[in-house]
Amino acid sequence: MILFFRFVIAIGLLAGAVASTASQGRRSSPRRRPQQGSASQNTARWLERIDSRADFDRLARIYYRGRFYALPHLMFVIDRSKENRVYYVNSKLYQFHKDFLNSTYLSLERGPVLFENTYLKPNRRFIVGTIAYYPAMSGFAFEFWEGDKITEQLLSTAFEAITKSFFTSVSFKPNSSDQEAAAHRIKEISTSSVIPVLTLGDLASSKEYQALNLASGIGQLRILDRVSDDTVIDRNQIVIFKETPVHLPPLSGIITVSPASPLSHINLLAKAWSIPNAYIKNAGELFKSLEGKYVKLAVRDNDYTLEPADPREVTERNMKWIKRADLVTPPADLEYANLTDLYNQRALDARRFGAKSANLGELAHARIQGITIPPGFSIPFYYYREFLRRNNLEDKIADAVEEERFVHDPAYRKSRLASIRSWIERGRFDEAFKQAILTKAHHDYEGKGLFVRSSTNAEDLKDFSGAGLYTTVPNVRTDEQLLSAIKTVWASVWNYEAYEARESFGMNHFGVFPGVLIQVGINADSAGVAITTDPFNSSSKESSGTVYINAKRGLGIRVVEGQKIAEQVLYRTASKRIQVLTRSEDDTMLTFDEAGGVKEVRSEQGRAVLNDQLVRRIAAAALKIKQVFRGMDQDIEWVYAGGALYIVQSRPLAKSQP
Repeated sequence: MILFFRFVIAIGLLAGAVASTASQGRRSSPRRRPQQGSASQNTARWLERIDSRADFDRLARIYYRGRFYALPHLMFVIDRSKENRVYYVNSKLYQFHKDFLNSTYLSLERGPVLFENTYLKPNRRFIVGTIAYYPAMSGFAFEFWEGDKITEQLLSTAFEAITKSFFTSVSFKPNSSDQEAAAHRIKEISTSSVIPVLTLGDLASSKEYQALNLASGIGQLRILDRVSDDTVIDRNQIVIFKETPVHLPPLSGIITVSPASPLSHINLLAKAWSIPNAYIKNAGELFKSLEGKYVKLAVRDNDYTLEPADPREVTERNMKWIKRADLVTPPADLEYANLTDLYNQRALDARRFGAKSANLGELAHARIQGITIPPGFSIPFYYYREFLRRNNLEDKIADAVEEERFVHDPAYRKSRLASIRSWIERGRFDEAFKQAILTKAHHDYEGKGLFVRSSTNAEDLKDFSGAGLYTTVPNVRTDEQLLSAIKTVWASVWNYEAYEARESFGMNHFGVFPGVLIQVGINADSAGVAITTDPFNSSSKESSGTVYINAKRGLGIRVVEGQKIAEQVLYRTASKRIQVLTRSEDDTMLTFDEAGGVKEVRSEQGRAVLNDQLVRRIAAAALKIKQVFRGMDQDIEWVYAGGALYIVQSRPLAKSQP
């Protein structure tokens, strides 16, 4: 029964690897019935040659017809027992390779036997795959299911057979690290045949659209070349960003002109705010004529619309904002005053230290085999309030926030928030508190680079994630740096983006308290994010056993900022498949600076960030972490260094709200 179940899961993918990378849009599910052509018009069950585009089109099926990722594709079968005869399968008549093999009596095998003999054995009789036309590349590529254990010999045979029988040149698109390696080894066994490879980078740079958060919104269209400290963005704007921002206040919609990770902080905020977010190639030029006008943006799985908004819809949207609910005040324990080690915290302690710290404490308590939680301790909310009172800042901040101009002038508000942060950063510590911090840091972490991290009661709440709103200071080395970093983290409660996000949500700003997590930093070989579902197809049955992982070399700061495409893979638990989506674009990485902070250095090129063994380790850890939090999907930040896997954050996965 177990073997049969695993076969059924796998065989649903054997129609080919068309649209197999999330970097070019959602994967076309082979379980979906393709749009059928008329059988009477397509009576040929197969052709042994494709001599024209017309021949290809007669046999090809199309998923997502008329949309950005409409990929005409057909299946092929190569019979090695008949001098590598090629069968170009009428893919309008047959859904899977197995259907064609059985109906033509080429093979009478079924079930697990057919699966193993066709996809796993190096001495197989049949080589099966798919040829697709990629409109953005204006070319054809053949590919295999990512679980196919294709060898370099089989790959070379397939390329030669297709080249002899197809009317134009074809490239090979690998869908796994093993297939990439096989293509690379071709050079070692053949000096006369070099297979052109269609890389994931080629596809990423050529794609025209990527849906990041499915939603619709109405707002005034604005086009920004870049975001600076002086840029003020209004919540009623839909913005086209020509340079991907690191932080954002609430707004009505996001369009970027560079592909992005679904787990960037920007997209997590988009999910929390339930606003549309998409990559659209050349969006600034496409929609220049609409700048300054009210528009409606709708982001769907495989297409979008951006059009002038109906004035009645604009009025209705504005009325919803006016009818604001009562302010939300998140819970906070302001009496607890002990500096507390991470390993002595549990999830319920979020009311004392914030969710980030408390959740890590829960994981430390769980003692999951194969992962390490870097040690640290937390400063509870109590000390932030005492600091404000000691420096006479409570009333001063309240007076600033309640100014009429502060309320109605976004540029002035941004300036005043900067002043509030400056007041906090210039404040004086209670001497006993200062000595307690330094004594503990010296006793427990002498010589260690420390991360001073925000952990507030205004994050990981229902409908409000708070991802990326507050400040973390990396690799603190000296007493002066440590004390300054604590005040920086406290002050970040009044970051412009954080204030605007809370204001849009309807949160009581004076009920927000920051804890501070002081934690040993890990100088990462690689780092990234893992989530315990398929972010590109979360509604599918298979997504519940899928782990999405992205990674970059060095520290993971750039992964969550989403400045460049990270390496991305999907791990399918049921079939133990690893699907490569994209490879990292970075030629530099961040590492610890000996004097404190981080520095940028050149990174090693020519190899993947993730190997298959590490992917499986991260996936296994992620699913165990999900169990700790009662089966709730998790957004996990991981670090890999010196052969050890560290977890530095786990939070509930932000999902769009209806």
